[in-house]
This record gives sequence, structure tokens and C-alpha cells, in this order.
Amino acid sequence: MMLSRSALVAVTFVIVAAQTAWAQQGPMPAEVAAKLQELGRVVDASKTGELYAPLQEKEPYQGVKVERDVKYGASERNLLDVFAPEVPSSPRAALIYVHGGGFVRGPKRASGSPFNDNIMLWAVRNGYIGVNATYRLTPQAIWPSGAEDLAAAVQWVSDNIGARGGEPARIFLMGHSTGAVHVADYVSRPELHKVKGGGLAGAILVSGIYEMPATAVNDYLAYFGADPARHAEQSSLPGLLTTKIPLMIVAAELDPPGFVQQFELLKQASCKRASGCSRAVMLPQHSHMSEVYSINTADTRLTGEIIDFMNTEK
Repeated sequence: MMLSRSALVAVTFVIVAAQTAWAQQGPMPAEVAAKLQELGRVVDASKTGELYAPLQEKEPYQGVKVERDVKYGASERNLLDVFAPEVPSSPRAALIYVHGGGFVRGPKRASGSPFNDNIMLWAVRNGYIGVNATYRLTPQAIWPSGAEDLAAAVQWVSDNIGARGGEPARIFLMGHSTGAVHVADYVSRPELHKVKGGGLAGAILVSGIYEMPATAVNDYLAYFGADPARHAEQSSLPGLLTTKIPLMIVAAELDPPGFVQQFELLKQASCKRASGCSRAVMLPQHSHMSEVYSINTADTRLTGEIIDFMNTEK
């Protein structure tokens, strides 16, 4: 199911019309907005990171307890970080974040970088426990290894988050880019679940791919293989339309076109679910990387939606 050229033009028109209104009231610094527009609809982690690193907290993080590189599975890459408040509080919902990287790269946190600690800090500062998980990479691991790893990560969080101040019944799983592909794959395949019902109160899909072929991601063939006969089997879309796990779908105005097309595809298809349309958020001004690099800054357009989603799906 592909969107027609006219449908994509209509989507672009709506985005551009919304951008004017957002520019007048949005919290994105004008110089950052201008540089993102100059970069255009690309995936540029380095240059986008230069814009947002000065806006992020630096270690040591005040009031936050951090556990690094906790093992959740057998692979050497089955690692996660747990962020919790230093002072114990009543049980909190847990947010598991899964990074991107085109299937072939992406540490959960690069040395000296504020990303993706920024998402964990935002979680703790807003009343949640943050869990930052990584997974096996291609070419050593191929489909559906990402979903298998997330099944193990969700099971670990379900079993262990209570001892860290979390509430096992309120676990949310959020993925960005390739991470969203793995999250969607996990949610859509109950045969992989190790916890009843998938163990999730909700899933947040940020600029992912849901229907094969995943041509928006350069290295998708290395992960999924080159056999088009398997595309239907490998697509998460059918399972996303039947799951009972609440979904939130996100894309950015400056995402490469393939990601916007996949967002619109899932957004429209989700309205056929028995539970009704999924929450869908198109972020004005943002790019593929800025949408997550901006988390824990004054720009709360995405995080405000996440809070509302997590508070609604209790």
C-alpha cells in the first residue's frame, strides 16, 4: 500500500501551512530552525548534534541515579542503562528507549555525547524511570533479531524495574528510526513476546518503517535480506493493525520523504483498528535527528504529547 503522488503533495501542503503558525509560537530557537531548514530533509546526526549539544545537561546529572551497561540478554550488545531518581518515590511508569542507526551502527550513548542520555533525563525529571536499550547489529544479526532483543529487554524490565522504583504494569516502549522499526516489529509479533500481552502499556514509534521494502533506510537489505517474496512476512503493518497495545506515531516535517510516507500510511491504516485511530504527531520545523535531540530542552512539542499519551494509557 503506497501513497499516491497527489496524496504526498497534500500532506506536504498541510505541513507547510502548519509551519507558519508554529514558527510564531514554537519554542525552537530561530537560529536552530534556520540551520535545520538549511540542512534539509536529511539524516545528519553530526551537524544536528552540534546544534543541540549546547542545550543539553552535562554530567554529573543532579538528582539522578544512573546504572550503566546492565545485561538483559546473552549477546554482548544486550545492554541497557537505567535512570532513576536519587530519592525514592512512589512507583513510576518506565520508558524504554531504543535508538536508531540504520541497522548497522548506533551505540545507546556515545562517549562524551549528551544523546541519548537526554531522553533518560527527561524521563526522570517528568516522573518516569528511563531505560536506554541497545541491540545486536547487522551483519552479525539479521531480521528478526531486533524484535527478539526487545522481547528480552521488556522481560528484564518487567522482572527488575520494581526494585528500581518502577511500576511493571506501566512499561512504555519508544523507538526512533531503526529503533522504531524494531519496536513496531516487536509489537506486531505476539509470538515473540515473553511477557503476557507484550508487557507494554503503550508503544511510541518515531520516524519508523512499517511496510516493506524499507527503502528509506540505506542498509535495510543487510538486515531484512534481498528476497522480495518475504516483504509481506517482514512488514509490521498487519500486526500493528491488530495489536491491542496502544500506539503513538510520530514523524518530523523535515524527515526524508520515505519516513513521512510511512507515517501517513500507518496513520491512515490505524483508523481501521477496532480501538480507533492511533495518536499521530507531525512535528513542525523538526528533522529526523532533531526530533529526539531536542528532548529535554525548552521545545516540548513532542514530549508534551508523550506525557499525555503515557498518562492516558494507564
